[in-house]
Amino acid sequence: MRYISVSLLTIFLLASCSQADMSDAESEAGMEETVESAPEITKATAVLSPTDGSQTAGVVTLTQTDEGVRIEATVSGLDAEARHGFHIHQFGDCRAPDGTSAGGHFNPEDVEHGAPTDDIRHVGDLGNLPTNAQGTAEVDFLDTHVELNGPNSVLGRGVIVHAGTDDFETQPTGAAGSRLACGVIGVANPDVVVE
Repeated sequence: MRYISVSLLTIFLLASCSQADMSDAESEAGMEETVESAPEITKATAVLSPTDGSQTAGVVTLTQTDEGVRIEATVSGLDAEARHGFHIHQFGDCRAPDGTSAGGHFNPEDVEHGAPTDDIRHVGDLGNLPTNAQGTAEVDFLDTHVELNGPNSVLGRGVIVHAGTDDFETQPTGAAGSRLACGVIGVANPDVVVE
């Protein structure tokens, strides 16, 4: 009788372990399926707020296209008839009054700073914002380095507008000067159209 009890206990334990292993395997498969089926991000936005002592503010919209990411920006409170450095920075952190908490340019490939048209440049090198006589800049261009999905995604990074002009040569910043505005890139609601 003792042998039968031990055998039944052994069978029960083996069955329980197999069931637990199956549950773990099913959970892992479910998690993988969830990760793989995450929707691709097609639109993102950053609302730019002025740093301490600045009047610069605006909105940047990033839209995924077949050719790259379309970047549209409207920024006001800038110097009239000027060019202001415009970059994506490493951190989506605008807490410092001067915007320095956003860190340096987003540069996941660890290459030199350059112009937006250069093959070798920081992912965050977006060039300059040209302003009109009222100190407002409006740009709309396509960028093939910026990504909304994948390991080099710019989601959660910071957008900075600088006081000076990016010279595209000085390393690692383009000598664009202090930071006038900062915003964090977040996932946009693709169903909302803002005029």
